[in-house]
Amino acid sequence: MATKIRLQRHGRKSYAFYSIVIADVRAPRDGKFIEKIGTYNPNTNPATVDLKFDRALDWVLKGAQPTDTVRNILSREGVYMKKHLLGGVAKGAFGEAEAEAKFEAWKNNKQSGLAALKTKEEEAKKAEAKARMEAEKKVNEAKAKALAEKKAAEEAAKAAAEAPAEAEATEAPAEEAPAAEAAAE
Repeated sequence: MATKIRLQRHGRKSYAFYSIVIADVRAPRDGKFIEKIGTYNPNTNPATVDLKFDRALDWVLKGAQPTDTVRNILSREGVYMKKHLLGGVAKGAFGEAEAEAKFEAWKNNKQSGLAALKTKEEEAKKAEAKARMEAEKKVNEAKAKALAEKKAAEEAAKAAAEAPAEAEATEAPAEEAPAAEAAAE
């Protein structure tokens, strides 16, 4: 019986979630499967993979053919690296302890690279947020300046409108005074 390592789709529309399964080649995508060896969630950043490493390695060694996506997942998780190292042990190129040491070194290197990438991404987010905040401050300052100018113009117009009224009020009593003096005579 030919077996494949494939993805089995779950989740709602536009929000897929996959199980990594071992299935007969003739079985449909979401149909009957032999064993579930993990999950894959592409909706997170980075994509989340939960894999039973030993079972995946066992099936790869037995000859199960993965689909392209699953091959990439298994490669990123180190299943194919481990298979390569076990092949070297079988040929007598090096011992099993040395193979484990090489695998652990590869795994630690990969983890440090991922940590550096995550740190760089966080710094980029912080820099972007800071740039947005500075741009928003500039926009707010421009709005405040425009509002202050508008208020100053309104105050000037109001003062200009009040000034003639005050001038008329001060002129009117001055005109009434000579009339009052003339009436008194």
